[in-house]
Amino acid sequence: MYAEPIFLQPVFKDRIWGGTKLRDVFGYDIPSETTGECWGISAHPNGPSTILNGPLQGMTLDEAWQKHRGLFAGQEGNDFPLLVKILDAKTNLSVQVHPDDDYAQQEEDEPFGKTECWYVIDCEEGAELVYGHHAKSKSEFQRMVDDGEWDKLLRKVKIQPGDFVYVPNGTIHAIGAGTMILETQQSSDVTYRVYDYDRKDDQGNTRELHIKQSIEVAMIPHQDADFQPVEHKQDGLEIQKLIKESYFTVYHWNLNGKAENLENSMYLLVSVLDGEGEIETQSGASSFKKGDHFIIPSTVKKFSLTGKASFIASHSTK
Repeated sequence: MYAEPIFLQPVFKDRIWGGTKLRDVFGYDIPSETTGECWGISAHPNGPSTILNGPLQGMTLDEAWQKHRGLFAGQEGNDFPLLVKILDAKTNLSVQVHPDDDYAQQEEDEPFGKTECWYVIDCEEGAELVYGHHAKSKSEFQRMVDDGEWDKLLRKVKIQPGDFVYVPNGTIHAIGAGTMILETQQSSDVTYRVYDYDRKDDQGNTRELHIKQSIEVAMIPHQDADFQPVEHKQDGLEIQKLIKESYFTVYHWNLNGKAENLENSMYLLVSVLDGEGEIETQSGASSFKKGDHFIIPSTVKKFSLTGKASFIASHSTK
């Protein structure tokens, strides 16, 4: 029986809005001074993570999903369902929206749409997000886009470190400049851009917009999602269930000391935001540190954590 955590090598993405905080804060060996994304736990074909340890060392996460489904509670489906990223937004991301599963399958031949959520790791004072809009109908939305009334159309929200934001498919959104987040999402790379601040890439070209698709998939009028975090403590581990919805359940863990006999009924995706320590399973102890990403497979029924650290953990809800 496979009885140890599966540590993963992240994949990095250069982005027009990216910076160097993935190196400066987490110590990653980033490929450029405009590295915007760390795909920490990914089986997506655009950037699959590679397994760093154990019997499956050198295998991609997608290969492990296809060949060793018992590690993932025998969950059905051709595609690994979730993707975990850390994003460094040195400048504003484009204003965008993602489709639901049906639209992605029918229009893009992709297995998943994209519902996501963000944990704000850090941000500059006064940082904000675009979250939703003020249009009451699709015709009003179209008119405001045509007239360039972005300040009137877009709804902006102030943020601070530790905030959690749930972004269901259809939500108009954008991460603002000076923000670092951990994103848990469906394993999808389908994005429709609504507005990109008229900026140009290093070739002098503006990026493609997708106004038609955006209006087709956007939630109009906007409605905030209703959810309530739940907290409890087990030994030295403070556990905050940030959200449980139809695609994923996401937790913030704060470890100070030791927590024993933690149960794992599904399989857990774990990203270390800060600190260090050890995870102990029936096969022995493995050390972890800030910036590590690992999966606790479903074959590990119980585990213990020791150290001082904070994490975002998640699992598929289906």
